Amino acid sequence: MKRFVFTTLLVCVCTAFLTFAADTKVARVTTVEPDSGKVGEIALAKGENLNKDVVADLYLTDGKNDTKVVITERTNDSISFKIPQIKAGRYRLMTGSKTSLIEQPVMFEVSEQ
Repeated sequence: MKRFVFTTLLVCVCTAFLTFAADTKVARVTTVEPDSGKVGEIALAKGENLNKDVVADLYLTDGKNDTKVVITERTNDSISFKIPQIKAGRYRLMTGSKTSLIEQPVMFEVSEQ
């Protein structure tokens, strides 16, 4: 009897976990246009699940320092952002939700002024 109760409970917990995991949306950035720009210019990140419910903030990161960008416009599949005041170099885009930061496989180059 104990084995049956334990097995039933385990199946219920696994089912609940899989149902929750299947409903969780993850942001994915696939491209940035243009792929380089100067401070103050606008760039467009394209991908999936980029709406405000999934992506609260967008960052440029060099792996050590994360710089939050100003989002100027967004849809479910794109985010327009203003290039922040940071030194010239190559950066990855990073999406931030309420619970996590995800470094995206997209590079952006900030050019000299």
